[in-house]
Amino acid sequence: MKPIRLLVLAVMTAGAIAACQAPADQVPDSPAALSEPANCRRIEHEMGETEVCGQPQRIVVFGPNVLEPLLALNIQPVGYADQAALHQGDYTNPSQQIPYLGNRIAAPEENSITQPIANLGLFNNPSLETIARLQPDLILGSQNNDFETLSQIAPTLLTDRYDAVTTLRTIAQAVGRTKKAEQLIAQREQQVELMRETFAPLVKNYPKVLLPTLMESGEVRLEGPAGPCSSLLEALGFQLVLPPEVDRESVYSVSISLETLPELNDADSVILLGYNFSGLDQLQSMERFSEFQVLKLKQAWEENAIAQSLDASKSGRVYSSPAYLCRGLPGPIGTKLFLDQLQQQLQPLEEQQT
Repeated sequence: MKPIRLLVLAVMTAGAIAACQAPADQVPDSPAALSEPANCRRIEHEMGETEVCGQPQRIVVFGPNVLEPLLALNIQPVGYADQAALHQGDYTNPSQQIPYLGNRIAAPEENSITQPIANLGLFNNPSLETIARLQPDLILGSQNNDFETLSQIAPTLLTDRYDAVTTLRTIAQAVGRTKKAEQLIAQREQQVELMRETFAPLVKNYPKVLLPTLMESGEVRLEGPAGPCSSLLEALGFQLVLPPEVDRESVYSVSISLETLPELNDADSVILLGYNFSGLDQLQSMERFSEFQVLKLKQAWEENAIAQSLDASKSGRVYSSPAYLCRGLPGPIGTKLFLDQLQQQLQPLEEQQT
């Protein structure tokens, strides 16, 4: 334990020094104020309050839901722990190694740190040794991370994985980008409202939507009203189809047997929420990540007699989307990608009705 404590002490000392050295492309709302190490503020998050001083420069993040708002605020991390083992080694070519967000991360020869983003392992079990070597001055994660251990290395903020607005505001407060955060929140609301108007004719004719995922066990998992994907669809005006006994106020997901699926046949449309993190070594390019996520689910749905007995299947109103988009990226970047993909699939059906 003694070597670990010494390492933590060294990290905290180096982090305090690094906090004073801000790259030119990371200008906070009030650069003069935040550049002072003594400028400390207490920031509320899921685990209570954490004091952050000066302008953090060496930030490590756990999970795409935290990386997304950081990049949306135009801040580059020095280390990242992904949701799944999509890549081995450091991120030397992030656009081909991190789905959806990699093209927003500067390559080593372009970023201000001049080194590749370090791979910290999995977001729910990151490498503490690698984190310590990075000498971070801020750690950003979710409530399932080990707050006490991480706080010994650097100031740590843990947020709700699916509360995109609060997460963005919390991170923005830590890095001095609160004005930018409010702009992003307003833009996201405008995107949803614009898409609501776009989908209005379709919602009028086909309002009820089923959001299933077929599990390997044979059960069907439906996303409930508290889920990030369903919340977006309800914001567009769609109505979720769920078993009548489900609590529509707080349920994130509910599992049903495949045999009971026909009881939900009042769904006008089906949107399959796919995710697949097995066999990723077969994926040649991140450009095919979306297709890879939904391919097995689409095939399973098409080959299942019960699924094909639904009126939505018979009418060709079955669509698909990677659950990664709305669950892994519930913030401004993922919302736009999810809505754009939804529009591409549903727009032809709307045009047929006009």
